[in-house]
Amino acid sequence: MAPPSNATPAGILTLLPKLSDADADIRYMSLNDLDSILRAGGTSFLWNEYNTCAKTVECLLKALDDTNGEVQNQAIKCIGSLTMRAPPELLAPMIEKLSNLKTTNSVDNSIPATALRVFITSFPRPAIGVQPTKSTQEAYVAISKVLIPRLVGYVVISYGAKTQVPPPHGMLEVQGDNTIDNDAIDVLIELIRCFGSMLQDAEKKALQNSTLTIFDHERTSTIAKKKAVSAISLLAIYLSDGLLSALVSSILESFRKSHLTAAQRRLLITMVGSLGRTVPQRFGPYLKTLTPFILSPLSEQAYREALEDTAESGTADSEADEVREAALLALEGFLLSCSSDMRPYTDEAIQAALRFVAYDPNVTGEEDEEMSGTQDDTDDETEADTDDMNDDEDFEEEGAMSDNDDASWKIRRCAAKALYAIISTRSNGDLLESGVLYEKIAPVLVTRFQEREENVRLEILITLTALVRKTSDSTTTPFSFAGETEFDLTSAVEARSRKRRRLGSDATLFDSPVNSTSMAGFQSPQASAPPRSGPKADLARLSSTIIRGVSRLLKQSTLATKQSGIVLLREIVTAQHGGLSEHFAKIAVPLIEAVKSPAGFSASHSIGTAASATSGKLRIEALQLISVVCDNHSSTIIAPLIPTLVPAVAAAVNDKYFKVSGEALMAVESLIKVLTPPRSAGTEPKNRQFVEKLYNVILERALATDADVEVRQRAIHALGVLLARGSELSDVGALSESQNAKATVVLLDRLRNETTRLSAVRAIDMYLASNQDHINIQKGWTREVALELGAQLRKANRGLRAASLAALRDLAANAAALSSLDGKTVQALTGMLIPLVSPKDLNLLGMTLVVFAKLVRHSPVEVVDRRLNASICEIVVTPLGGAVLEALLVLLRAIGEQNVGQPLMQSLLQDVGVNGDPNIVGKAIGTLVVSGGSTVGVKLEDFVTELQSALDDKRKCLALSVLGEAGFRLGSSSPLEPRLFTKYFSSKSQSLPRAAATALGRAGAGDINAYLPVILKTTDKAGSSQYLSLHAIKEILQFSGQARSDISLYTQQMWDKLLAASQAEDNKAVGAECIGRLTVIEPKTFLPALQKHLQDASTSVKGMAIQAIRFTLSDSDEDFDEVLRPMLIPMLNLMLNDNDLENRRLALGVLNSATHNKSDMILPNLKDLVPLVIKESTVKPELVREVQMGPFKHKVDDGLDVRKSAYETLYTLMEAAYSRISPVDLFDRIIAGLGDEHEIKVLSNLMLTKLVHIDPEETGRRLDAIAERYRSILAFKPKENAVKQEVEKLNEANKGVLKVTQLLQNILPSNASAANNLQGEKWKGYWDWVGKDFKSQLAGVEQELRSQAA
Repeated sequence: MAPPSNATPAGILTLLPKLSDADADIRYMSLNDLDSILRAGGTSFLWNEYNTCAKTVECLLKALDDTNGEVQNQAIKCIGSLTMRAPPELLAPMIEKLSNLKTTNSVDNSIPATALRVFITSFPRPAIGVQPTKSTQEAYVAISKVLIPRLVGYVVISYGAKTQVPPPHGMLEVQGDNTIDNDAIDVLIELIRCFGSMLQDAEKKALQNSTLTIFDHERTSTIAKKKAVSAISLLAIYLSDGLLSALVSSILESFRKSHLTAAQRRLLITMVGSLGRTVPQRFGPYLKTLTPFILSPLSEQAYREALEDTAESGTADSEADEVREAALLALEGFLLSCSSDMRPYTDEAIQAALRFVAYDPNVTGEEDEEMSGTQDDTDDETEADTDDMNDDEDFEEEGAMSDNDDASWKIRRCAAKALYAIISTRSNGDLLESGVLYEKIAPVLVTRFQEREENVRLEILITLTALVRKTSDSTTTPFSFAGETEFDLTSAVEARSRKRRRLGSDATLFDSPVNSTSMAGFQSPQASAPPRSGPKADLARLSSTIIRGVSRLLKQSTLATKQSGIVLLREIVTAQHGGLSEHFAKIAVPLIEAVKSPAGFSASHSIGTAASATSGKLRIEALQLISVVCDNHSSTIIAPLIPTLVPAVAAAVNDKYFKVSGEALMAVESLIKVLTPPRSAGTEPKNRQFVEKLYNVILERALATDADVEVRQRAIHALGVLLARGSELSDVGALSESQNAKATVVLLDRLRNETTRLSAVRAIDMYLASNQDHINIQKGWTREVALELGAQLRKANRGLRAASLAALRDLAANAAALSSLDGKTVQALTGMLIPLVSPKDLNLLGMTLVVFAKLVRHSPVEVVDRRLNASICEIVVTPLGGAVLEALLVLLRAIGEQNVGQPLMQSLLQDVGVNGDPNIVGKAIGTLVVSGGSTVGVKLEDFVTELQSALDDKRKCLALSVLGEAGFRLGSSSPLEPRLFTKYFSSKSQSLPRAAATALGRAGAGDINAYLPVILKTTDKAGSSQYLSLHAIKEILQFSGQARSDISLYTQQMWDKLLAASQAEDNKAVGAECIGRLTVIEPKTFLPALQKHLQDASTSVKGMAIQAIRFTLSDSDEDFDEVLRPMLIPMLNLMLNDNDLENRRLALGVLNSATHNKSDMILPNLKDLVPLVIKESTVKPELVREVQMGPFKHKVDDGLDVRKSAYETLYTLMEAAYSRISPVDLFDRIIAGLGDEHEIKVLSNLMLTKLVHIDPEETGRRLDAIAERYRSILAFKPKENAVKQEVEKLNEANKGVLKVTQLLQNILPSNASAANNLQGEKWKGYWDWVGKDFKSQLAGVEQELRSQAA
C-alpha cells in the first residue's frame, strides 16, 4: 500500500476534529487514517510537535471511551502507533492519563488496561546483557516514574520532588469492598514480560510485595489469584538471588501459619509449582525445605483421612481435593524441571503418586479390589465385565455422588502424570536398572486398567507405554535420524573388513550386504528365554498380566482406549522381540475388528488426550501391531489366524485413506514373510491361496493411477518383497512362473515412471539379491533392467544413483542375471558406469569398482577399454584408502587375471608413474603385475632393476611399493629377499626409508618365515632402524590374517622386542599400535599382560598400555571378545582414575572406541563409567594458569584437551545409549559446554542438534538455559585489534548458534513459542531479539537447513 500523501503533522491536525463526529463510521475511518499517517511517518517526525501530540493524545483518550467498540479498538491501535513517535517528554503524562482513565460510555471496562498493554508492547523489548535502545530506555524511565507507582500506590524511585507527584490509589491495591482489578494484573504481567530485565531491585521488590498482597485478600477472585501466580512466576525470572530468597522465605512463613485454610494452601502450592517450572536451576536448592509442604497433603495419613471423611459425609471435600490436585501438579513440575534436586524425595514422590492414582472415593474398597482382581481372570472375562457394569449401576442407585459431581478423577490423572514424570526423568540408567519402576509402579498401573474415567485411563496407558518404551530403548541400537537410510558402502565394508582381516581372504570383502527389508524375518523367530535380571526380565515377568488387561480393554472400551492399548502391546512386542505367543489368539479378534473399524468414526466427543483418537489412527496402530507381531513371532503362532488376518489386511490395502492403505501394505510385507519359505516350510500348498490374494491386491495398488504416490511406492516395495520371498526354492515357490513374469514386468514399467522409480529400483534390488541361484530370470528383462538402472546413474538425485548402483552390484553378483547380459548390453552399461569412476564421490566409486570387477570377469574385452583405463589412472593418483582402495585392487586383479591388463599397465607406467602417491600407485601396479603375469608386458625383475638404477627418490619409492605388493601377493614363491628393502633404511632421503619399511612389512605379510626374523633382528638396533622396523611389523600385523604361514611362532619374541622398543619417545605411538594388534592375535597371553602394565609405576608405560588397548578394540574377533569381556570394565576404571592428565585423556579415547566397537560390554556398565566422564568434562580451576607472553598475560587451560575428549565421549555415549544416561546430568554438561572454549561449544551444539530429536521433552525444558548461553555468545563483540583467526572463529560460533537456534525453533514450536508457558519466557525473548538483530544471518541459516532437509 502506498503511504498516505498527508503523512505530516498538519495531516494529523486535520483528522482530529473528525474524531468527535456524531457518525461512528466517520470516527472509525478517521482513526484508521490517523493510524496510517502515524505508521507512514518516521519515528521522530513528531518529536518537535508537542501541541500536535498532546491534542492527539486527548482525542484518543476520548475515543477510548467511545460507545462503539470498533472505534475503541481502532483508538487502541493508534495508541500503539503514536507511542513510538511521541516526544519522550510526553510518555509519562500519556501513561498517567491512560492509567487514570475512567470509562463512562463503554461497557468494556478493560479498555484503559488494554491501551496500557499496547503502550508497553510498542517499544523494542530489551534483552538481557544487551544495551537497550534509546527509545526503550526513555520508555522505561516513563514507566518507572508513573506506571510502577500507579500500580503499587506509592513512589518507588524518586526522580526529583519538584516533578513527581504522589500517585493515587494503586491499581493493585484493594480498598474497602472493592476487588482486585484483573486487568491491572494483566498490565503488570505485560510490564514484567517486556521490561523485567531493566527493573531495579527496589521496583522488583515493590511489585513482588504488591502481588503477594493479592493472595491474602479474601475478596480476590480465583481468576485474579491465578493471574497473580503467573505474575510472580514471571517476575522470579528477573529477581536477584536475595529477592528470590526473600520470596521463598515469605512462602515458607505462609506455609507454617497455624490457621492456613485449604484455599490458601492450594494457592501457595500452585505458586511454588509455578516457580519450580519457571526458574528451575535457581529454585531447585530451595526444594529441600519446600518439598515436605508439597508432600504433606499427599501423605498416607492425609489419604486415609480423606477416605474416612468421604465415608462419613458421603461426599468428598472439594477444597481438600483441589489442594491434592495442586500438590500433584507441583510435584510433577519439580520432577520434570528440578530432577536432580528431587532425588532425595524419590521414594516419597513415588508413594504419593501411587497412593492417589487409585484415589476414587466414588468406589468402595471392595469394588476396587474386584476391579483389580479381574486382571488375572482369563476364563470368565465376559461375566466379570457384566458384573462390573451392574455394580456401577447399583452404586449410582444407592445414592452416592454421581460422576458429574466427582472431581477425584483430576487427582488420579495428575498422579498418573507424576508417575510419567518419574519414568521419563529417572529411567535412564537409574530407577529402571534398579528395578524400582517395575517393582513399585508398573503393577499399580496395571491394576488401574479398569479406571472409570476415560482421561485417567488414557494417562495410565500412556505412562505404562513410556515405561515399556524406555525398556526397549535401553537395549536398542544407536540413534539415527530419519532419512539417513542411504547405504554407506565404505563404512559397511570397513566394518566387515575389520572382522575378516585376520581370516585371510578378500574374496568376500565386497559381498553385497544382506538386504534388510527382504531378509528380515527370513528365518522364523524363535522364542528365547528372557534375561535373568534387568529391565527386560522385569517386563517379561509382568507382560502376561499387562496383555490380559489390555485384551479386556480391546473388547469393551472406547476408541481412544483401544488405540492406546494397541500402542502398549506394540511396545511390549518391540521391547521383548516377541511376548505374545501365549496371548495372540485372544487379542487377534479385537485386533482384526480394529482393522475393519468403519471409516469416519472418531472420538471427537471425548476430551483431553482422547480427542486425537480416530478410526483411521486406530486402524493404523492395529496394522502396525500386526506387522510387529509377524516379524517377532514364530509362524506357527500366526498360522492359525492367517485365514482371518489376510482378508482384513487385504481390505485395508484398498482403503481410501492413504495412511491406512500404506500401513496395510507394510503389514502385507510382514505377512508375506510368514507365508513364504523358509518360514512356511511344509505349509506352502495351504498358504498359496493367501499369497495369491496378497499378490493380487499388491499388483492392483501398484498399477492404480488414482492411488496416492506413497501408496504406490509402498505397493512396489511390497511387490519386491513378494518376488524376493515368493520365488525362493522354485519347486515350492509361492508364485507361479506367470505371476513372477507379470510382476517383473510391472517393476520394469514402474522403473520407467519418475514418481515410482526409486521404489522400483529398490524392489528390483531385493529381487536380484535374494535370487542368487535362481535360473528363471528372463534374459530380455535382465538386459532392459540393466540399461534402465544404468540410465539412472546420470540423474541428479544422489539417492536414486546410489540405489541404482547397488542394484547393478547385486545384478552383477547374480550369476544367472550376469550371464543374461550380452556384449552390446555390457558395452552400453560400461559407458554409463565410466563417469562414476571418479574421486568426486568415494562412496559411489567403491560400488562402481565392485560392479566393474564382476563385469570384467564376465566380458573382459567389452569392459576394459581406453575409457576405463583412463578413469583408473585418474583415480589412482588421488588419495584413496580403506574399502575404496581394496575395491580398486580387486578390479585390477580381475583385469590381470583376464589377460587384458597390458594397456592399463602401460598407462600406469607412462601416464601416472610418480605423479601419484607411490604407495597407492605401487599397490595398483604390483597387483596387476602378479595377477597378469607375462600378459602385462613387464616383469618383477624390471622393478628390481628400476629400484637399483633410478636416481630419483620418487621412482625408488614407487619401485619399493610395487615390489612390496608383489611380494605380499606372491607369498612364499616370491624371489624377493628382505635385504632388498632393509638396505634403504640408512638412506638420507626423507621418504625412501619409510617407503622401504612399509614395503618390507607388506612383503613380509606374505612370507612371514622369511621376513619376520630379519625384521625382529633389526629392532635391536637403536635409532631410525628400530623405528622403521616397527612400521614394518605394523604392516605385517595388519595383514597377518592373509599370511601363508603361522605368525604364532614369533608372537612372544615380538612382544618382548616391541615392549623394549616402545620405551623410546619416538616409538611410543607405532609401538603401541603394534602391541595392540599383537594382543588381538593371542589375547589369552597378552591381554592380562597389558592389564598388568596399567598398574606400572611408570606413567609412560601406562600411557603406552592404554594406547595399545585402544588399538585392540577395532580389529578383533569373537575369540578376543571372550577374553576381553571380564577385563574391559576393570581396565577402564583403572585408566579413567589414573593420576596423570594425559593418560586420562587417552583413557577417554579408549572408552569412546569401546562404545563404538564393544557396546555390548560397555552399555551395561555405564552407571559406573558415565560419572567418570562427566567428572572430566568440568572445568578445573587448578589446571588454569597464566603465562606471560611479552607485555601480555595469557591464560592456559591444561585441562582443555581432557575436557574435549570427555565431551567427545559424551557425544558417543549419547548416540549409543542415551536411554542409559541421566538426561539431567547430560544436559547440565551440555549447557555448561556452551560457555566453554570454542571446540567444546561446537561439540555441545552438535549434541543439541541430536538431542532435539532424541529427547525433545527435556530439550524443551532447557530452552531458557540454552537461551541465556546463546545470548551471551551472540552478544560478544571482538576487540578492534582482534586477529583474523579470532574473528573467523567468532563468526563460526555465531553461525553455529543461529543454526541450532533455528533448528530448536522449528522442531520445538510448542516450547519455543509458548506465549503462556513461563518456562519458555527467556527463550521467547531471545528468539525475538535474534529475529531482529540477526535477521539476515537467520534467513541464510534457515535456507541452509531447508536445503539440507530437501
